[in-house]
Amino acid sequence: MDFANLVKALVLAVVEGATEFIPVSSTGHQLLIGHFIGFHSPNNTFEVLIQLGAVLAILYAYFSRLWKIATSLPHDPRARRFVGSILLAFIPAAIIGGLFSKVIKAYLFNPWIVCATLVAGGLVLLVIDETDPYQHDDAAGGDDREVRRERRERKDDVYDFSLPMALKIGVFQCLAMIPGVSRSGATIVGAMMMGASKRAATEFSFYLAMPTMAGAFAKDLLDNYKNLSTNDSLLIVVGFIAAFVSALIVVRSVLDYVSKHGFWLFAWWRIIVGSLGFAALIVFG
Repeated sequence: MDFANLVKALVLAVVEGATEFIPVSSTGHQLLIGHFIGFHSPNNTFEVLIQLGAVLAILYAYFSRLWKIATSLPHDPRARRFVGSILLAFIPAAIIGGLFSKVIKAYLFNPWIVCATLVAGGLVLLVIDETDPYQHDDAAGGDDREVRRERRERKDDVYDFSLPMALKIGVFQCLAMIPGVSRSGATIVGAMMMGASKRAATEFSFYLAMPTMAGAFAKDLLDNYKNLSTNDSLLIVVGFIAAFVSALIVVRSVLDYVSKHGFWLFAWWRIIVGSLGFAALIVFG
């Protein structure tokens, strides 16, 4: 086993876990990093199986909440509606991904498109973050009637998302089929445009990530299982653990961060990474 390859795999795995649940595009980052450091796993074993680490991280972090939802389903209509909203939001991506994933990967998975979508997505996040009409400071506006009305209309709890709203968020998620857009970014922006608070929009993207990522992993595994090899078992084990740990850290901290600071850091990160990527592509190819 080449030590340099092991280091590259570790870097990619940490990036995968750290970026999967924030609006910066884990796929875009992996494509760019893989392009510039020259990492290519034989038979795509590493790329397929590393996703499982991030999937298990979100399931582990949310296990108690998922268990509470599961046990309340028989007697709690709000829990049933919430589960229904997640499944409904998952359907558009399942259909589009199932029908067109190979075409999308063949024509859109290149570093130039990633850089363009990173920058464009960063600008969208800045606009959404700054113009969000539902994020009024309690100190600003006081007893203003319009402010109070908007607070009542704002969706602060993912259990309050209606089924039509969830379906629309699911349609927004389909934009993430384009590398660099970001699955979480697309769902967060869609939810906020329909009146969700930043925290609620981000939390809904977490729940929606569970079936979406599990489905994507299952499809990748189905498409590539004949090519899987155990020759890179050490790469896979290291990558799985690194992706799991980095994803777990992010999942446990990002909701509080977003509630306090919004998305400006992620927006500027996208713009800077995309711009540097363009420069590197021009200079190095």
